[in-house]
Amino acid sequence: MRNMTPLITNIQRFSIHDGDGIRTTVFFKGCPLHCTWCHNPETQQYKKQILTDPEKCTGCASCVRVCPQGAVHLEGGKETTDRMICDGCGTCTEYCILNLRETAGKEYEIKNLVKELKKDEIFYEQSGGGVTLSGGEVLSVDMDYIEALAKELVRQGITVTVDTCGHVPYENFQRLLPYVSAFLYDIKAMDSEIHKQYTGVDNTLILENLKKLSSDAKRKAKIYIRIPVIKGVNAEDAEMEAIAGWLKAQRIQASQVNLLPYHNTGSSKYGRLGETYRGGEFETPDKEEIERLSEIFRKAGFQSN
Repeated sequence: MRNMTPLITNIQRFSIHDGDGIRTTVFFKGCPLHCTWCHNPETQQYKKQILTDPEKCTGCASCVRVCPQGAVHLEGGKETTDRMICDGCGTCTEYCILNLRETAGKEYEIKNLVKELKKDEIFYEQSGGGVTLSGGEVLSVDMDYIEALAKELVRQGITVTVDTCGHVPYENFQRLLPYVSAFLYDIKAMDSEIHKQYTGVDNTLILENLKKLSSDAKRKAKIYIRIPVIKGVNAEDAEMEAIAGWLKAQRIQASQVNLLPYHNTGSSKYGRLGETYRGGEFETPDKEEIERLSEIFRKAGFQSN
């Protein structure tokens, strides 16, 4: 458990792919995995970060003059930020005249966050939707905060879905079982070494937690298995057959198995964080490939895509 106030990078409204109905998705900052293909790299670290756009910088030096840490300076007429010194305080963002700098990570008091989420209540009611807590990895941040948030949302009549990579202590799942209506549970790969190569951790804890969650007598929530499908990593019949076989052998109570085609729409964020996107060799499977792979899960007895 982390005892720092969780940071939120985005509150995304009208989400239709993050659970049942129309949902508002809250993206929390910080994740124990570092997936090579991650399309939200600003959610990986637990601390605030500054996103920049040096290519569009005019060299006015406003950010240089106001940075309390002295982390920003000009190089070739463009700003450059020393990420080892920058503490994400956000002072520079207030003085950039072109609004090229922004802070990833904002703190919310629970009552203020709930007030914000209730603005979409009419859409939840009409569509059978609600709020999805995502990340990063929402179950890896301060669980006192997350449990209190989920409890208050349910008290207000708003359903809660949790999007998770599963690499957290199982007790974190147990704390939310009374409040969660659905878990979106990611499986990246069945081969543990491949999983570690592309995410930084093996999949032992993830699979063990899924088994526990599926069989937990206190669980009333549905489980949706979500698999990012990436050519060059797991978009092969043998890998999907391995996942389907494991799910069936372990009698995982999955309401659906959703195959999510890889996309690189978040790749531009890496440069803004001073990082390099390492997924350039990945390709997106076409509709025919996704349909073929989905059929593997349907033959195993699961609803898929």
